[in-house]
Amino acid sequence: MLSREENDYLTRVGRGTPAGELLRRYWHPVAVAGELTTEQPIKAVRILGENLVVFRDTAGKYGLIAERCPHRSASLAYGRVDAEGIRCAYHGWKFDHSGRCLQQPAEPDDSTFKDRVRQPAYPVEKLAGLLWAYLGPQPAPLLPRWDVLVREDGKRWTVIESMIDCNWLQPMENSVDPSHLYWLHGDSAHLMGHVPDYGETHEFIRFEYGIWKQRTTPGKKPGDPPQRDEHPLLFPTTLRHVAKYKGGFRHNLQIRVPVDDTHTRVFRVSFVPSETDRSPEDVDPPFQYSQLKGPDGRFDLSTVPAQDAMAWETQGGIADRSLENLGVGDKGVIFLRKLLKEQIDIVRNGGEPMGVIRDPQKNRIIELDVINERIGLFRTTDKKVA
Repeated sequence: MLSREENDYLTRVGRGTPAGELLRRYWHPVAVAGELTTEQPIKAVRILGENLVVFRDTAGKYGLIAERCPHRSASLAYGRVDAEGIRCAYHGWKFDHSGRCLQQPAEPDDSTFKDRVRQPAYPVEKLAGLLWAYLGPQPAPLLPRWDVLVREDGKRWTVIESMIDCNWLQPMENSVDPSHLYWLHGDSAHLMGHVPDYGETHEFIRFEYGIWKQRTTPGKKPGDPPQRDEHPLLFPTTLRHVAKYKGGFRHNLQIRVPVDDTHTRVFRVSFVPSETDRSPEDVDPPFQYSQLKGPDGRFDLSTVPAQDAMAWETQGGIADRSLENLGVGDKGVIFLRKLLKEQIDIVRNGGEPMGVIRDPQKNRIIELDVINERIGLFRTTDKKVA
């Protein structure tokens, strides 16, 4: 269990908080590029407790600045864009992508007032059709080019899930909690009082980008070799895994974006290798929205994402970890919490956290050779690879 102070240390995401400052050292998706159109080029977004607007100007360049105009606090979500930036609809103050004030129409022509006004603004990059933001100190690291985001030998698409009313750490702890798989996502045998004797073992291995989670299960028949599957946690907010898909394999990234202390948005990017379909890096993939709850406000537990979201959200806005009773099966959760505290402390002491990429040679494509032998996906060095 954790004390309230320890829990706050690991979970709060606002500027100046320990975890918030760590999270600001990484890139996070704030929107899908396809959401910004000629008719609607501006979208209000919230991330890490900050209210912002992401926009596409008439030259096709993206920007991200604080939502409230510094003049009289009207929302820039109702503003107008041109080739230079965004203009407030209230009094016409205009800002470029760096937050510099370009015009104040009601001020004298020779006024230098605009030169003394600066709107908070953050870098934006587009990758895999997602608009990614970096809210930390400069110089910004490179935006990681995970294989699911940049492979071109197949089909890619994105799903944007409805808002989940809980803190970001609850989804991430789920990523290193393999013992929930049977009960939350498995068959209904447990409803009859049958406790499975599945004999699973779990390993949690620290690697350059986070935690490499490996599950080993006995073979399906006596004498069969054990089978492994892997779900790397890409620190701090992403899960990488593989599932069956129409006779092949679907490689997935689940990116859990900390909206604020008690809300999380999940972007799911999927990639299916194919000999015929192609997803060029410079072409935005299709996207769709997924509603996790029904009209009655209850989770639709017929889908895995909704099952997970139910478990995360019903722990509370921020789970009270002082009430926990952790066991042997929770060693992955304990591992993550220790790693998170370690990385927070590194940042507080002026260091750079794990997984931050600055070498372009390392970032051409980051291959994650994930396996799931239970569905027939083996290591690429294995002749059984598919």
